[in-house]
Formats: sequence, structure tokens, C-alpha cells
Amino acid sequence: MIISTYQPFFAPFSAFFAKAYLSDKMIILDNVQFPQRTTWITRNRFKNDQGILWITIPVWRKGLGLQKINEVKIYPEGNWRKKHIASLKKSYANAPYLKEHLGFVGEIFSDRFEKLIDLNMSIIHYLKKHLMIPTPLALQSDLDIKGKGNELLVNICRKMGASDYLSQKSAEKYLDKDLFSRAGITLHFFTPPSPVYPQLWGAFIHNLSAFDLLFNCGPKSHEVLFPEKGL
Repeated sequence: MIISTYQPFFAPFSAFFAKAYLSDKMIILDNVQFPQRTTWITRNRFKNDQGILWITIPVWRKGLGLQKINEVKIYPEGNWRKKHIASLKKSYANAPYLKEHLGFVGEIFSDRFEKLIDLNMSIIHYLKKHLMIPTPLALQSDLDIKGKGNELLVNICRKMGASDYLSQKSAEKYLDKDLFSRAGITLHFFTPPSPVYPQLWGAFIHNLSAFDLLFNCGPKSHEVLFPEKGL
């Protein structure tokens, strides 16, 4: 069994789903520390006529100290929800498949979600479905797995009975290969695809939220992401 892990990014880029596609199961690291710096867990990149369009979910931080990702709450005040919806509608008005997903976009920026993890997982499951990624996901917090860094990853593999762990090539230098080897776990590395596809607003920009791919390519998105059904 090949296991992979990822933190629950907001509206993730295509590489998130490529990693899931190559795994038998992906574990979402929701029970680790929420970064105090700028993080992909609260924001991602889309595209408009100016180039990059950043969409950010404001969260409660002040006075809360260190939080785990699954503890973070969305900041409910202000009109940021309306602004984000308006920005996306304007930016993707000419995208062939925007209308098919407007209902869900409205859900994203409704007051339905109190916690960031619930919002992000709803988006991840939605994108996974429409990108036709069959790999099951599990939350770290539901598996009662403890540890930090490499130890946590090894413990996840042990808990899941996995003999193989998949990581991005760029993360190879951060992994303790001896620790994995002693645990009987084989490391695999891959370079995520960054496909080029029909995109609005001039020169192509790589690694935007997977929504950009979905809005522009619709049901062909899976084929764009996996042209050879394997990486």
C-alpha cells in the first residue's frame, strides 16, 4: 500500500490531486500545528485580467497562540465573502464551465462553515470528485496518530499497514531515509505535473488552484492532468 500525506490546503493546486492519484490512500495532516506565517491552508491563487488573483480566507489568530489546523476558526465579520464571489465571477465569466460550479462557489463563501478544516475538506472532496480521483482520504485526527516530522510520517505508515510512502521530489532532503528504512518503509519520489491547458487572460500561469483547471476544462480536466493515465 502506498500512503501519502498533505496538509489541507485551501482550494489546492493540481499537484495535490496528482499525489493523491498515485497513492492508495492519502492522509490529511489536520492535527499538526497551524503555521503562524502565511500559508496555503488559508489562501490560493486564481487568475484575472491583472494576472494573479489571491483568494484568502481570514481566520481567528489574535490571542489564541499556537493552534492545530483542525482548531482554526474562520473570521466571520466583514464583507470578504461577497468580494471573493464577485472577484471569481468577474475573473471567470468567460470560462466555459464556470456556471456548472457556481452553486458550490456560493457554498464556499457562505456562513455554513465555522472551522477552516471543514471548509477546506469540503473543497478538496469536491475537486477530487470532479477531477475523478478515486483515492480515499482520511484525517490524521480520526486515526489517533501522534508524532512530529518524520516520526509522524512513519507512524502513519505503520498505522495504515503501508510499506511505501510517496513524497514530492522537492521534499526529499527533509526526509530521514534511515528512519523510514529501519521501519521497513520504501520511499518513492515524484515530480508533480504542471499541465498547460486553455486558460483565460493571456500568458499561461502554472500552479493555480485546481478550480482554474476545472472552470476552463470541465470534464476534460482529468485527461489534462493525467494524459497518459500515469506519471
